[in-house]
Amino acid sequence: MSKKSRKKSSKTSSGSSTAKKKTAKTRAPTQAKSAKTQRTPAGKSTGTIAKAGSHKAASEQLNSSKTASPPAQAKSGPVEGQKAPAFRLPRDGGDVVTLADYAGRKLVLFFYPRADTPGCTREAIDFTRLAGAFTAAGTAVLGISADPLKAQEKFRDKHKLGVPLISDEKHEMLEAYGAWGQKSMYGKSFLGILRTTILIGPDGRVARIWRNVRVDGHADEVLEAARSL
Repeated sequence: MSKKSRKKSSKTSSGSSTAKKKTAKTRAPTQAKSAKTQRTPAGKSTGTIAKAGSHKAASEQLNSSKTASPPAQAKSGPVEGQKAPAFRLPRDGGDVVTLADYAGRKLVLFFYPRADTPGCTREAIDFTRLAGAFTAAGTAVLGISADPLKAQEKFRDKHKLGVPLISDEKHEMLEAYGAWGQKSMYGKSFLGILRTTILIGPDGRVARIWRNVRVDGHADEVLEAARSL
């Protein structure tokens, strides 16, 4: 081989070796960058799992708070032994009812949240079923809600109710008797009618108060209280 051929071959080998080194250097940063890119999503994924766990815990706490709702609280109202607050409101049929209409008689006022709902319907039917027994005990019975008269009359006709139904759309009587206050449902608080019953004696004073009423057996309990008064 001539000197020129050896020099040319040497240069070619040297150039090839330099090219390989450059290629290796180029690949190394790329692989490092790729490794960083792979680590970043992993980090993000870990953070996402932590957030998901935190969200689940918060949801469990929220569900727990929904389940354990605090009892409804009345804004104000009379206590046993006090004079019953006066009222004057329209009733089904178009007449007006006042407390003075029942002077010298025992009177039961049952406040219900809404006409023609399951609990309120059962309660009104129970008082209707015992209407004769209340009359025999010298006791009148009135049902009160914030429903308009048309809704009260529809409620009466649908279930053949035999007790007068009063409409208190402005909540005047409801507030005076402590049957309007803060309620809680599905984790939300709001103002509404609290299922309450008041027994007023012949002297016009509050003889007995039932708050946060449970419907089943309630009308019978009120009748016994009226009989013993």
